[in-house]
Amino acid sequence: MNMMRPIAVFAAGVVAAAGLAACGGGDTTGGDGPGFNAGVNEVVNASDKKGGTLKMASSDDFDSPDPGDTYYAFSQNISRQYGRALTTFKPAAGQESLEVVPDLATDLGQVSDDGMTWTYKLRTGVKYDDGTTVTSKDVKYAVERSNYSKELQLGPKYFKQYLKDNDPPYKGPYDDKSDKGLEAIETPDDQTIVFHLKEPFAEFDYLVAMSQTMPVPKAKDTGLKYANSIVSSGPYKVDDYTRGKSMTLSRNPHWDQSTDPIRKALPDKIEIQLKQNGDDIDQRLLAGSLDMDIAGVGVQAAAQPKVLADDQKPFVDNPIQGFLRFMSLNVHVKPLDNIHCRRAVQYATDKVAAQTAYGGPLAGGDIATTVIPPTVKGYTKFDQYPQKQAENGGLDDATIAKAKQELQQCGQPNGFSTKISARSDRSKEVAMAQAIQQSLKKVGINVELVQWPAGDYFNKYVGVPDYVHEHGVGMMIMAWAADWPTGYGFLAQIAHGESIKPSGGTNLAELDDPKINKTLDDAISNTDEAARLKAYGEADKLIMESATQVPLVYAKALMYRPERVTNAGITLAYGGMYDYLNMGVEE
Repeated sequence: MNMMRPIAVFAAGVVAAAGLAACGGGDTTGGDGPGFNAGVNEVVNASDKKGGTLKMASSDDFDSPDPGDTYYAFSQNISRQYGRALTTFKPAAGQESLEVVPDLATDLGQVSDDGMTWTYKLRTGVKYDDGTTVTSKDVKYAVERSNYSKELQLGPKYFKQYLKDNDPPYKGPYDDKSDKGLEAIETPDDQTIVFHLKEPFAEFDYLVAMSQTMPVPKAKDTGLKYANSIVSSGPYKVDDYTRGKSMTLSRNPHWDQSTDPIRKALPDKIEIQLKQNGDDIDQRLLAGSLDMDIAGVGVQAAAQPKVLADDQKPFVDNPIQGFLRFMSLNVHVKPLDNIHCRRAVQYATDKVAAQTAYGGPLAGGDIATTVIPPTVKGYTKFDQYPQKQAENGGLDDATIAKAKQELQQCGQPNGFSTKISARSDRSKEVAMAQAIQQSLKKVGINVELVQWPAGDYFNKYVGVPDYVHEHGVGMMIMAWAADWPTGYGFLAQIAHGESIKPSGGTNLAELDDPKINKTLDDAISNTDEAARLKAYGEADKLIMESATQVPLVYAKALMYRPERVTNAGITLAYGGMYDYLNMGVEE
């Protein structure tokens, strides 16, 4: 999942515990808060008190708040306030947050013996904010519009990839004139939905936890304009969304607690300010006039010393977030179409410099050598392109020599020129790109830094292959968290050829390797979990052999939870940000 997208998910409790110990565990020195890192494994300041306004902000915008056209992790996290997917992740902290639980469905899916059919029963009495009843047909339509239309391109297309298709192929709800819809999804009654797959998909309960199964009544769908007229099936309705400015939520008067065992719906109102300066967001958090930075990337560099001061440290969490910061090398931008040029970049990218620029081991993360992070099921430890640091800093001569040898083999002995991208409203990401720029220059690789805002980064720029090719953007920095807690949930949308899209893409390298594709496809159809996990590690090695992804850091962040915020806990299911589902405030 895209961390400005991206869902995410994973982690072993032992990893979270290791991060806790490294950062001081439950240190409660100073202040009156529950303690440093208290929210990593437990929900802190627990409360059932209703009322007040939860005030949130972001340095940019949603990719889209439309549940069927979004991929950012924080968008998925927030969307659960106004939408209910068939399943979701348990509102909890740490390891417990990785558990998938029924939401709109009464239970997890019933799967056929051949693994090709999944059936879900919907809860009765669930109503939209206009008082009409949610039906299984609305869930079917939501999947159809999110996966089979040309208009909605920001989210993944798992359903289109794995569901059986019509004959002739289904054109999507906006172009299909037959009005029969996708035959692979059946709705025998208003409370039952059945998915027919073309091949087994062993992790389907995770897939239906994505916001694409949040119901949409066909009569209320307005295509791309739906982002401004979302129909709510959750406890809150969207009163107003103005792109680049704000979103305001208030209670859905027809939400019934008896149909929703996981939500508390505490605040009377939720206000989200968009396009806010990152440093200003941090200052307002510290001043108590803001409750949460919804992007979930931690405080900016300027605020880091302040939140670690004795009086503020008890309100800080420093989780291992379960996502990867990395750089994609596009295989269609010369000379990176040559594997030796890509390998030269692998060796010449000073990861310690990139780590330092992002915030060091505490606020940046641990040096990464694999695509799958250690917190994701299927991780295998290896280092395809080992680096060493010189005594006085920077890469040592042997590492530099390897980079130059690869340049020689790719026919660019004096280096080459390309562009590197970063999100303009993410100052730490920009600093990381600048550090990489400086390290590559030492072997003759000259890169121009280009920047775009996070809200448009994937849907207008790096996720649009035609734009990338035309403008020669060979290197693109991004962050990624798993769509669900396995190697497939992490790799499929950044490394499988089926994930390449005309816009809103996240396979920025445009990697379409038959061996990688087959390894992932075979794994997800295998009901033997041990065999699946082993295959994910093998896929990771194949990706690193292709030299298309440059892992930089396994992310960590300094997360701040103001004193008045209740039910604050780090959810590993959404990349290690706070879980917003049951968050409240004490006025």
